[in-house]
Amino acid sequence: MTDVPYLICQSNTPDEISYELSLGINTIGREENNSIVVSHGYLSRYHSKIVITPDRVILTDLNSLNGTFVNELKVDHCELQDGDLIRFGNVVFDFIETLQPPQQESLNDETTQLSIIKQVSPEQTRIEIQDLLHPEMTERSVLKLRQQDAHQRRIDKLQILLEVSKQLSSPEDPDRILQKLLDLLLEITHIDRAAILMVNQRTRKLEQKAVKWRTGIQAEARFYSKRIVNFVRYHGNAILTDDACLDKLFEDSVSILKQGIHAAMCVPLKPGQDVIGILYVDNLSMADVYSDEDLEFLTCLANQAAIAIENARLYKKMQAEAVMRDKLERFFPEAVSRKLREEGYLETVDTEVTALFADISSFTQMSSIMEPRQVVEMLNEYFQVMVEEIVFPYEGTLEKYIGDALLAVWGAPYQKDNDVDRAVHAAIEMQWAVRRLNQEWVKRKQQPIKIHIGLSTGKVAAGNIGSARLIQYATIGDTTNVSSRICSVANAGEILIAKSTFDKLGNRNLPIEKLSPVRVKGKSKPLQLYRVLWEQFQLVATSA
Repeated sequence: MTDVPYLICQSNTPDEISYELSLGINTIGREENNSIVVSHGYLSRYHSKIVITPDRVILTDLNSLNGTFVNELKVDHCELQDGDLIRFGNVVFDFIETLQPPQQESLNDETTQLSIIKQVSPEQTRIEIQDLLHPEMTERSVLKLRQQDAHQRRIDKLQILLEVSKQLSSPEDPDRILQKLLDLLLEITHIDRAAILMVNQRTRKLEQKAVKWRTGIQAEARFYSKRIVNFVRYHGNAILTDDACLDKLFEDSVSILKQGIHAAMCVPLKPGQDVIGILYVDNLSMADVYSDEDLEFLTCLANQAAIAIENARLYKKMQAEAVMRDKLERFFPEAVSRKLREEGYLETVDTEVTALFADISSFTQMSSIMEPRQVVEMLNEYFQVMVEEIVFPYEGTLEKYIGDALLAVWGAPYQKDNDVDRAVHAAIEMQWAVRRLNQEWVKRKQQPIKIHIGLSTGKVAAGNIGSARLIQYATIGDTTNVSSRICSVANAGEILIAKSTFDKLGNRNLPIEKLSPVRVKGKSKPLQLYRVLWEQFQLVATSA
């Protein structure tokens, strides 16, 4: 094989991702040290491997939880052919021996015949601002425009504004945009000093965020006139003053008189209806220096900056929301975290759930002979498989960890017709997953474990229990308590379900054994329980 083979995820979609395979072993899974890392709950930590030789491509499943499929046939080991469809759990890839570049359609094709008059590359539209500027100041404006013809000056100003917009459009930190704006402003105009003040989104006060002055100018840290910037903020209009020292509107402003401010311009940063900041520029040595053209240009520049700042803020907010979404999805399925993002809280409701309580058998005795760090590492690996590879794919909600135990529910905050089946199938998967984990742990000379599981179905109050600031999604009621009691009477390696769960099972093909009534703590009457013979029924996790 001389060509480089590829795995392509979400082929022929805008989200298509290509993974180049290399000669030798290529591993696929969730762990960061895999050749191809896919952070998805359906994939095991080390799911499969693809071995590339000069003559063959061999795919091998690495005892994954949710299986490896080629053209929808489950495989343990097979040779791949060009165009094969590979599914790891429910994540689908196309296997392509050679990634072909997109073929250009023939210009003679009737569907592609266009009446093209001219073609222009975007690179040809870029300009160098310096090419339009002249270092000497003219009598008519502080703008450093080279051209004096009115028509050509309008064109040059538009070109400069377009280029400024491009330079401010990258999604970077808002504070860096402010400094970049002032750098461009001093490059384009003959001004002595410039400052940008932004409205604090929490306190609603104006705060200085960026300043710059021409070389040789002595300037204090806060050189702008508070009277001028406040006037512009509250009126929302740009102003130009020929000599602020003589302007009656500002005659009692200490900063203007103290600093000898003569000509000044001040414009609002206003991307919509609200003023989010102020751009202030002045000259100390000259009066009557600004023109209407200067104020108009500065206002346009401020509009561009305001939009860029607002976009940067939105981008930053989106990043923060992405981080929050990632944190939420560590505990809730995607649908639940989406509801939290949209509504901000989970209303407490009365609903029916199936609660699953799983506990590690003889954990206290086992942990007493282990180092604390070993216990933590073992629990982290165990919980990752139980929750990320089983609870979430089966669309359950993790309610809490309790030491070495976990409580998950199906039916809250959203209900599905087959919640009971999902919960029981998840319990079966948990037992099979522990068996596979033990195989890995024994190879690493670690202590194997067994778990016992109890399930119960019934009414609960489900919602945000606690304060509005600290989200703790919980289900309160006898159902969750009973699941814990049933778990406590289950033996190592057993799954016991309540009669309430058995009665609502849709899958009657499950091998289930009826037990004699069992007394549990907190109940005056014995409970009718059923044992799920999980070893007689192996599943592949599904969200269907």
